[in-house]
Amino acid sequence: MTTNSESPLLRLRGVSKRFGGVQALTGIDLSVERGEVVALVGDNAAGKSTIARAIAGVYQPDGGTIEIDGVPVTIPSAQAAIGLGIATVFQEFALVEELDVTSNIFLGRELVRGGLLDRERMDELARSYLGRLRTRIADLRRPLGGLSSGQRQCVAIARTLVSEPRLVVLDEPTASLSVSQTAEVLGYIEDLRDRGLGVILISHNLTDVRAVADRIVVLRHGRINGSFAAASATYEEIIAAITGATRIPV
Repeated sequence: MTTNSESPLLRLRGVSKRFGGVQALTGIDLSVERGEVVALVGDNAAGKSTIARAIAGVYQPDGGTIEIDGVPVTIPSAQAAIGLGIATVFQEFALVEELDVTSNIFLGRELVRGGLLDRERMDELARSYLGRLRTRIADLRRPLGGLSSGQRQCVAIARTLVSEPRLVVLDEPTASLSVSQTAEVLGYIEDLRDRGLGVILISHNLTDVRAVADRIVVLRHGRINGSFAAASATYEEIIAAITGATRIPV
């Protein structure tokens, strides 16, 4: 695929999606640069997760285009998204608590040598992926169910690194985590950005969003209702856009 380095890593142009009689997305224009964290915020049913699923190949838009490096693409499946360098961690991330850490990281993408599972190489790479996120789990053969919520979230994020993504989409990654576990996950997000990846962060927690995002995009009733520089936006401005008290030009 021919790319244009001057174009955003990801761009949505006029993306729309309908489910029966419900218009979930209308004319979404959104971009993500390399090394940028863009947060999507809004009330329930605002369209945040629908955008994530359209980017991840779970849903097919009814209209508009999705571009990678300035080139229009079609994303018919989750596997196609991975092939384009897009990795997604949904809130209900698909991990198996009975399996160990390494097995979860390589779930569905196991390494084989000589017809046998290459556990030594998988363990080595698993430590590397976890190390990129500045975390250590001493026993990689420990069942996932024995880890903390923060550690399980780390494993879910580390699993995305197996495909060497360029864009990571995180759907409510700090939901139900403690303060210390949330700080860990926010640190992981900063590391992804520092490595030059684009990140889309979906969250209801404005404190988390302001701590790590570069831009904050507000969705309301399936439309973008404001775009803010995270460093200068106030809580009042963001909440006003979320509730519809005002509309901020995008």
